[in-house]
Amino acid sequence: MTFPEGRLRARRVVADLGGPLSDALDCGLTGYLRLESDGLLLDDGEATVLTFEEGVPVAATHTGGDSVGAEALADAAVGGLYRLELRELASGELPAVHHRDRARVSPTLPAKQLVGDSGLVARTREAAPESRLTERATGEPGLAAVESFLDDGDAISSIRDRARSEARERADEWGFEAVDPDR
Repeated sequence: MTFPEGRLRARRVVADLGGPLSDALDCGLTGYLRLESDGLLLDDGEATVLTFEEGVPVAATHTGGDSVGAEALADAAVGGLYRLELRELASGELPAVHHRDRARVSPTLPAKQLVGDSGLVARTREAAPESRLTERATGEPGLAAVESFLDDGDAISSIRDRARSEARERADEWGFEAVDPDR
């Protein structure tokens, strides 16, 4: 799948996608963010592409496969480093995937899923047109429940704490040394 080049606004390698998503929001970008995660860098240039309209995320696709929408974002959320390009296009030049219902994402889903920044989520929600906030992002059942769960910081913290505790127990069972992550 090819995308129009448009005007290059940024090209860099980052560990945190919060900056690029915030940049797109701040400048009211109409265009797209192409990103390759280091876990996918060996996939012959395959990338996840997230389209924007006036700084608000609209649709996502993975260039090497059939995944679109929230599934394409999940493909990108592997952590590590990301090589990215932020490109600006005229509204009429946006790729066809931008207009496909199946590829749509909730305006706040990239900030939640890729960054986990509640401030960026709130800013994106504020910038999004009301119609985009009330529409269902995809035809997939349960997406609203997932988004509601992602908004529940206490539940996520509880899961993280439980996972850390289980990891420490396993490390003790297997005889691994304790490592302080703050050092």
